[in-house]
Amino acid sequence: MAISGLVITYNEEKNIGKCIDALFKVCDEVIIVDSLSKDRTVQIATEKGAVVVSQAFLGDGPQRTHGLPYCKNDWILNLDADEFLDIDAEDFILKEKYLLGNYDAFSFRVKNFLDDKLIDFAGWYPDHKVRFFNKNTARPSESIVHQKIITQNEKKVAVHILHYGWESLEQIISKKNQYSGWHAQQLFDQGKRVNAFKPVLNGLVAFIRCYFFKKGFLNGLDGLSISLIQGFFSYMKYAKLIKKQKKQ
Repeated sequence: MAISGLVITYNEEKNIGKCIDALFKVCDEVIIVDSLSKDRTVQIATEKGAVVVSQAFLGDGPQRTHGLPYCKNDWILNLDADEFLDIDAEDFILKEKYLLGNYDAFSFRVKNFLDDKLIDFAGWYPDHKVRFFNKNTARPSESIVHQKIITQNEKKVAVHILHYGWESLEQIISKKNQYSGWHAQQLFDQGKRVNAFKPVLNGLVAFIRCYFFKKGFLNGLDGLSISLIQGFFSYMKYAKLIKKQKKQ
């Protein structure tokens, strides 16, 4: 069964070569939807044999949807540039285990790494993402950030994606701050309105959930730091939404 690899990129020269090489282990084509990168992302992708489509960033979901018509195959492996299939996920695809049963999307477990160290605490594992789906019956949502796959019949499987997205706590904070802005805009566009207590309450609940209920306290300073960052993200999302409400 032929599979299309689909990746959205922006300034990913560090990762895109390895990502494409890994995708070609299980895919017969790789499509890159690039958001007008300013580094060597497009050059490297082209040299590696990928098809590059340039498109100014439309949002996480719409950007992925934009790439689907360029994929010649029905089954889509839609990874980020800093994500790679673990051995068990490669085996799942190469042995066509996804054809067993009437499923059109598969949710894989995600192993998140911070500077090559697995973050398996504070709710970061097992994280699940649908990265493998049939484009005829499943599709990315229109969400600006953290899109989900809209599917008729999804199955969770105990195989893994390796996510090397974080090199430092500073990078996580910076990215979460960016995400919070996108989330706030999305909530605002959807007509969501909140009061002044919402940021504090949600930030506190997010921290407590990660640090205590998800056992971040068992992982020392790293567990505390990750839990605080999760609380920060939840707080900032609603704080920025309130700012937008006041401007309106």
